[in-house]
Amino acid sequence: MTQYHEPVEYLDEKAKDIVRALNSLKEEVEAVDWYNQRVVSTKDEELKAIMAHNRDEEIEHVCMTLEWLRRNMPVWDEQLRTYLFTEGPITKLEEEAMGREDSLNKEEGLNIGDLKERGGK
Repeated sequence: MTQYHEPVEYLDEKAKDIVRALNSLKEEVEAVDWYNQRVVSTKDEELKAIMAHNRDEEIEHVCMTLEWLRRNMPVWDEQLRTYLFTEGPITKLEEEAMGREDSLNKEEGLNIGDLKERGGK
């Protein structure tokens, strides 16, 4: 089975690199989960320390890959700037971000509500 959902000949090198990064990200996050379960489960303190070290290395890899995605896909940059290193309920941040988008759309005349008023459903 291929990792591509579109014919590979349609994808440029940038798209292929993004696929590589996303696959690596999935693998690294999965490794974090595996190591974390082992840390929680083992009673041997030395093994626990080793597994925690390994888990934390995988977290580093996740962060490095996220940074690459942020630099190479603008929406990652936008979303990470909205949600990372913030305080308070995360879902509240989304509501605030959506409110900002709605304000921008009204200023640009692209409000969905306006379309409904004009008869477009």
